[in-house]
Amino acid sequence: MSGGSVKLRGRVTAVLGDNVDTDLIYPGRYLNVTDREKTAEHLFELAYPDIRTAMQPGDFIVAAKNFGCGSSREQAAAALKFAGAGAVIAASFARIFFRNAINLGLPAVVAPEASVACAAGDELEIDLAAGEIRNLTRDRLVQAAALDPRAVELLAAGGLVPYLKRKHAA
Repeated sequence: MSGGSVKLRGRVTAVLGDNVDTDLIYPGRYLNVTDREKTAEHLFELAYPDIRTAMQPGDFIVAAKNFGCGSSREQAAAALKFAGAGAVIAASFARIFFRNAINLGLPAVVAPEASVACAAGDELEIDLAAGEIRNLTRDRLVQAAALDPRAVELLAAGGLVPYLKRKHAA
């Protein structure tokens, strides 16, 4: 995402089920890793190790309900971002994961039907402001919740910290 764009394009790396918790995303044994960029090395390490090796920059993770439940650890969202995920699309998110993702500059898109309307390998185009996901592979439109304009602004800036740096430098 660059230049304030609200559209993303990428490939689905994986489609996951309900209740993918933060320990599956980023195992608790690595909480002592303080370099955020190194968190990517442990993304889905115990639960879905093939995802980390298959993910290309800009790829999407799609899931069903309650993605990011469990611990409030920010490392789960950081691991996805620094592994190169372009967005996470889910039927619903744990509230703190959703907030952590947006603050880190990782789009979190609520789309109740995405996990049944998408498959690994599908090419998608997401319009964050309009709340639409176009599955280009299946020629299908998937409804999503439009992100609040303030969230889109944070994402366009690269997250909360870069947004605040720019705002206070002006």
